[in-house]
Amino acid sequence: MTSTTSRPPAAEATRLVDYLAGELARSGVTHVFGVGGANIEDLYDAVHRGGAVRAVVAKHEFSAVTMADGYARTTRRLGVVAATSGGGAMNLLPGLAEAHASRVPVLALVGQPPTGQEGLGAFQDSSGKGGSFDARDVFGPVSRFCARVEDADALPELLDRALTAARTHPRGPAVLLLPKDVQQARLPLPGRRPAPAGDTASASSASVARLDPAALTSVTQTLRGAGRVLVIAGEGVAADDARAELAELARRLGAWVAVTPDAKDVFDNRDPRFAGVAGVMGHSNVEDCLRRADVCVLAGTRLPLVARDGLDQALADTEVVCLGPEPAFVECTAVGGDLREVLRTVAGRLPPLSRSCPRHAGPLPALTPDPAPRNTAPTVPPRNTAPTVPPRTTAGTVPYPQALAAVAAALPQDAHVFVDAGNAGAGAIHHLPAPRHGRFVVALGMGGMGYTFGAGIGAALATGRRTYVLAGDGAFFMHGMEVHTAVEHAAPVTFVIFNNNAHAMCALREQFLQGGIRGDDLFGRTDIAAAMAAAFPSLKVSHAADAAQLHKALLEGNEGPGPTFVALECDPHEIPPFRSFRSFGEAAAAPRTGDAADRPETESKESPHEQGIVRVG
Repeated sequence: MTSTTSRPPAAEATRLVDYLAGELARSGVTHVFGVGGANIEDLYDAVHRGGAVRAVVAKHEFSAVTMADGYARTTRRLGVVAATSGGGAMNLLPGLAEAHASRVPVLALVGQPPTGQEGLGAFQDSSGKGGSFDARDVFGPVSRFCARVEDADALPELLDRALTAARTHPRGPAVLLLPKDVQQARLPLPGRRPAPAGDTASASSASVARLDPAALTSVTQTLRGAGRVLVIAGEGVAADDARAELAELARRLGAWVAVTPDAKDVFDNRDPRFAGVAGVMGHSNVEDCLRRADVCVLAGTRLPLVARDGLDQALADTEVVCLGPEPAFVECTAVGGDLREVLRTVAGRLPPLSRSCPRHAGPLPALTPDPAPRNTAPTVPPRNTAPTVPPRTTAGTVPYPQALAAVAAALPQDAHVFVDAGNAGAGAIHHLPAPRHGRFVVALGMGGMGYTFGAGIGAALATGRRTYVLAGDGAFFMHGMEVHTAVEHAAPVTFVIFNNNAHAMCALREQFLQGGIRGDDLFGRTDIAAAMAAAFPSLKVSHAADAAQLHKALLEGNEGPGPTFVALECDPHEIPPFRSFRSFGEAAAAPRTGDAADRPETESKESPHEQGIVRVG
């Protein structure tokens, strides 16, 4: 008889990339956005084989990051982007900078050449060896955590650290650099661990400091003694899902509520308490309320310059309280900590009775043309209208307020809205009410043009909801070809392109601030709708000649699946609602007096149909 000795079975092993794909799925990740390449193809192979996570290939790595960003902002889950080495890796930087500045949790998985080739002239080497630069030095400043995975055994710990850093206040990107041979290495499967938290708040709240009792007492006494209170709420309210807590605090305080330009969706824009948008693209009513207030409460915002433009003197004359995990940029009494907990605790120390807010003007637009006729698109609610000037616009163009009224009339209340940089974006922030049950996202961290095309796609794929992308032609020509990605994945995105054939904000700054328009920011006419219809035969494309056609096209797009694309012509000389331009607009809109009133109409540089929308040039 032959005896045998039992041996323990060999530890089960898997490719590092298979383990990584599995851990992403266990973390609640449903999509990975990116652009492939030789040094990241193994990860894409693992994602495909695993089946639990969907890979979405973008046209450019910047847009891939913004897809992950939009995904994170609308789901409050971690967004993931994967890119190859070299130029692909470098193209991630502006998108990661936006996520860093705006506190958006994103994980970037970046392929690298094999470790055996480092410092030996490898193609796209960024190891820091042999005269190459070190990718860690590049990604470090725009990330909360950055590490190179030198061997497979190091990944589990580094991944945990990356996920924790991305989700911890202050949130932001984490970067893992993955050499190709390490991706292919075998990794012994560890024992099953608890699944990482799938949402941002639960992963971050434990890291926030406990509430300071002394600060709470001071703030509570201040608020109890205040007769009039203005709350200015920021993007942190959306990031922490603290809308209900904000509304309850405002109810108990009898407060007016204003929002920062990137947080228009954190409070119902139709609520009688809503004072408008603060700052450079905002409403004058906010300053009026602040001057009347005894106390100003900052909730989920540090109040950066773009949100406090024009308010510094009033803030200096008012007692300011800041609630949230990060200190404000203005002098204040602060209660730091998890925003939802802070808002609940402060509200709980106030009398439970609901108080009405004092009367106020509401968020009246700075300048608007006449509303669209009744048989076209409905206007914005009467509460948000102001005395108008007679309509005058370049033939064939649609004034921004009329166009945005058409958008407001068609916008589903559960839709998401992504607003790009430029004159169109300023108009949307100023004029367009946020949907009641969707996000209204403006990327003000870096303010990069073209952000919305990827971000809107990421949001639509993540949530399945109709998502509106509002952008000008300048932003479209930067990253608008991501429409191809929307078509490929049947993403329910409505792209609305306000085409003024110019970098009009730059042209207006030249006109107002530099003595005249140079001309290099004004372009020849481009028929964007015709180009897109020719490029994408399956895409529903419309050209809107007026607000009524825009309204009709948007309603039709709402009814069908997949993407839709609408372009309209706008006047590059129309003055947007930027505070710095407002005095010029008011001067241009003022009636002529004296000698100017006596001049014959033929001396005007404008034809009769152009006299109504405020123009320059």
